[in-house]
Amino acid sequence: MVNFTTEQLRQLMDYKYNIRSMSVIAHVDHGKSTLTDSLVAKAGIIAQKHAGETRYTDTRADEAERGITIKSTGISMFFEYAMSDGDRAEVAAAEGRAVKVTGGTEDAVKDATAGAEQSESTSDALNITDNSYLINLIDSPGHVDFSSEVTAALRITDGALVVVDTIEGVCVQTETVLRQAIGERVKPVLHVNKVDRALLELQLSPEDMYQSFARAIESVNVIIATYNDELLGDCQVYPEKGTVSFGSGLHQWGFTLCKFARMYSEKFGIAYDKMMIKLWGDNYFDAKGKKWVRNDKEGTLERAFCQFIMSPICKMFAAIMEDKKAKIQKLLKVVGVSLKKDEEELVGKPLLKRVMQKWLPVGDAILEMIVVKLPSPAAAQRYRVGNLYDGPLDDPAANAIRTCDTGPDAPLMMYISKMVPSSDRGRFFAFGRVFSGKIATGQKVRIMGPNYVPGKKTDLWIKNIQRTLIMMGRVQEQVQDIPAGNTCGLVGVDQYLLKSGTITTLEEAHCIKTMKFSVSPVVRCAVEPKKAQDLPKLVEGLKRLAKSDPMVLCYTEESGEHIIAATGELHLEICLKDLQEDFMGTDVKVSDPVVSYRESIAANSSQTCLSKSPNKHNRLYMEALPLSDELADAIETGKISAKDDPKLRARAMADDYGWDVTEARKIWSFGPDGSGPNLVYDVTKGVNYLLEIKESVAAGFQWAAKQSVLCDEQMRSVCFKLMDVTLHADAIHRGMGQIMPTARRVMFASMLTASPILQEPIFLVDISVPQDAMGGCYGVLTRRRGVVFSEEQRPGTPMVQMKAHMPVMESFGFNADVRAATGGKAFPQMVFSHWQSMNGDPLDGTTKPGEVVVKVRERKGLTPEVPPLDRFLDRL
Repeated sequence: MVNFTTEQLRQLMDYKYNIRSMSVIAHVDHGKSTLTDSLVAKAGIIAQKHAGETRYTDTRADEAERGITIKSTGISMFFEYAMSDGDRAEVAAAEGRAVKVTGGTEDAVKDATAGAEQSESTSDALNITDNSYLINLIDSPGHVDFSSEVTAALRITDGALVVVDTIEGVCVQTETVLRQAIGERVKPVLHVNKVDRALLELQLSPEDMYQSFARAIESVNVIIATYNDELLGDCQVYPEKGTVSFGSGLHQWGFTLCKFARMYSEKFGIAYDKMMIKLWGDNYFDAKGKKWVRNDKEGTLERAFCQFIMSPICKMFAAIMEDKKAKIQKLLKVVGVSLKKDEEELVGKPLLKRVMQKWLPVGDAILEMIVVKLPSPAAAQRYRVGNLYDGPLDDPAANAIRTCDTGPDAPLMMYISKMVPSSDRGRFFAFGRVFSGKIATGQKVRIMGPNYVPGKKTDLWIKNIQRTLIMMGRVQEQVQDIPAGNTCGLVGVDQYLLKSGTITTLEEAHCIKTMKFSVSPVVRCAVEPKKAQDLPKLVEGLKRLAKSDPMVLCYTEESGEHIIAATGELHLEICLKDLQEDFMGTDVKVSDPVVSYRESIAANSSQTCLSKSPNKHNRLYMEALPLSDELADAIETGKISAKDDPKLRARAMADDYGWDVTEARKIWSFGPDGSGPNLVYDVTKGVNYLLEIKESVAAGFQWAAKQSVLCDEQMRSVCFKLMDVTLHADAIHRGMGQIMPTARRVMFASMLTASPILQEPIFLVDISVPQDAMGGCYGVLTRRRGVVFSEEQRPGTPMVQMKAHMPVMESFGFNADVRAATGGKAFPQMVFSHWQSMNGDPLDGTTKPGEVVVKVRERKGLTPEVPPLDRFLDRL
């Protein structure tokens, strides 16, 4: 029975201090969806006895079948939670600052809530008190191919529940998602999951379990400290501060130290705060001397955490698994659990689950962490506004976001982070979060795409919102309006926005920053319809596919191929399945996956190259030189970008990357797409009319960088110096049509004279494998040009974690291969790492890069051989 109504949810949305938005993030198969069930069951949406097996947030058929989460799913739930006075003071301190910052007083806030409560008590709805909380939870996928979904989820939430498997510890993907979370200034709390496995399968002693928990917590804190953000403050997790919980999602039990500290502080008459500190770390209780000591007296004493928490749990496990009826009854009386008639007949694991569920419900532990430790929107948006808003941080929009303003005249600011497919085919709900103001059905808003520039008309639509919805996992509830601090779905926006965008009512508002993804689409394949008459269907299907996933790219090559680019093999497979089943309804022919390459150079040009314009009146002289890898990476990650102030950028390039300041100030353009890791700058002296051709040279450079000379792939880390220019005196003879093709030709010439090389994408492969099966992994990696660069033994387990670099080109079918070679014992995970130059000359058809160039050229329908130098290089 669902214990709340849509009306209640809508009323609760007005209390911005009682909202918590959080996402669940973790490595693949560490138990996110299973854990989410505990909260869904606590809200009464699914039955308690099915919790843990239902995986309510896996809404798609293939998610249930494969047992992995593919799309992140949002769900809003209502909870009652009574805080203790200490917790209330702690939370109020975090938000009291918010009260002072906004210039109001605490009384003003009280008056507002009092007013709201009076208006409610007159209506005969259920009363909403200070103890009611609205939790917007997003369950995200753990698989590395879908980490773009995680980014989309983190953008619209303020807190993150990080789940770590106590046996496997912190894995690659845990680190990736934590880094993303801290980059978005999202506050983490930790749940150590699968404790039941440590007790039942590994049969660990309480002390070993303490060590394994401590290791997991320490690894998480190391990652948090590495990427720490000043404005977030100290967001490391500590069990003694209540930001870590332990438990098992599958058996639905879990606890934080708070629960036990409360129990024991009443029993022993010790202050609660003091008890919390004693229950973790090197604290031992000496029963003889009735005192706390810091050392274990040669191993005679048991650590407090083990003695007071883990030992009782171990006893309960042992009694139930050995089926000692009398002992079970005695233990149940001690912990105060009463079983129903039909439950007493259970034996083994089912009984264990029921008992543990009643004794230590995991929903309560997690709810307590969410409510007390994670920030409300009002507290979080104060420090997040700098990361969110693209404009000046003191304009009305930024101020409204900073205070999470829900007043009647507050400007609406909302970010759409992803599109969710709706029940009628081909239409989508836009899913996002309101940062200020209120979004209402039928409201007239400005819909701004990611390329919108304030004051211009590009990427801007002024339309009405058709409907606003509360997203509830598998169902949606329609409401009239949704105020700031909440996540919501919109109908009728999907026609204008492609994947993400900003919705506002303020004319001079800037966009909310677009999301930075930690992966890039490097695996592509071409699709074509099986029957020619299905072509329109395919084009329409590709448009819908591009909407439905934050990361996938769908475009048409010049040869007429339709290309889908995804982050990895699994991602590509899911995209093709969606395309065929949901967006088209017919089968398509799929080519083998292909990999994108980058073209670069290894040395400076051997000569200054010259090209003449088609009318022979203008000459451009240019040289190419390679950019350093550090600078190319900095441009790709956005540390140095085309939008920066040129003088500051020049200073940064001189200080960090050894450029000359005067040259760095004369950068004309970055490319491709105005932001890539290639650039053109000018070192000419005293050329007349030079600035008139700047646009034309930049346009030619963008074209050349997008489709380079070897095989029409993009350039990477190439930098062109414009040495000298001879121009015709008459303006009509040096127009765009004369200069642009010439600029492209001279760039190709200077590339071909600078020993061109091909760069291929490299995956970072992370394999966890038992020691006895390592040989198989090495064999497979060597066959596929992989290089193992680290392997470490997991303490306390027979597992080894290997890390290797392997070309993406060799990665197809790698998972199946490794599983076959190790008898299914190895778990590989691949994520794009970097670009690496291939050895050999790409102009020579017998080398490996040469073969690749020929293959790519044939696939694109070009002549198999690279055009010769004299096609681009002119003589004086």
